[in-house]
Amino acid sequence: MLTAFAVLTATPEPEPSHSLLIPELPDLLLGTIAFVLILVVMIWKGVPRINAALDARTDAIEGGIKRAEEAQAEAQAALEKYNKQLADARGEAGKIRDEARDDAKRIRAELVEQAQADAARIVANAQSQIEAERAAALVSLRGEVGSLAIDLASGVIGESLDDKKASSIVDRFLADLAKSDNSGTKAKAGK
Repeated sequence: MLTAFAVLTATPEPEPSHSLLIPELPDLLLGTIAFVLILVVMIWKGVPRINAALDARTDAIEGGIKRAEEAQAEAQAALEKYNKQLADARGEAGKIRDEARDDAKRIRAELVEQAQADAARIVANAQSQIEAERAAALVSLRGEVGSLAIDLASGVIGESLDDKKASSIVDRFLADLAKSDNSGTKAKAGK
């Protein structure tokens, strides 16, 4: 084993041709040129596109915020308009209710007035009808009382009275009777 170890140690090691940490000059130049080319292409083509995308995103965000603020302002205006319309509608409903109450009171007053007028007319008609019937009854009663009184007087006297004289006596008697009836009514009313 010793001989194998000696063989291994005795063979010269080849010298590394380049370092793993430090690249060789051609690799370094090619890498730098490729990096510069990629950097130029990125600055020339990529950066404007990235900036445009960022600007578009910024505009979209700011526009979204602005649109949200505008929508909120519109919603607030619509709410105020709705509240105003609601208040106007409530006021209008109150006015309509008040007008309906006033109309109901007016109609009720008209109906009461009309009923009172109808009642007064009916009472007046009834009184005039009663007066007419009373007058007709009085005329009929006069005629009957007069004829009865004449017949009675003729029977007591024993002679017949003429119609003119009998009619004047009956009229005088009824007039005296009416006067005594009126004075009795006035005396009762005075008590």
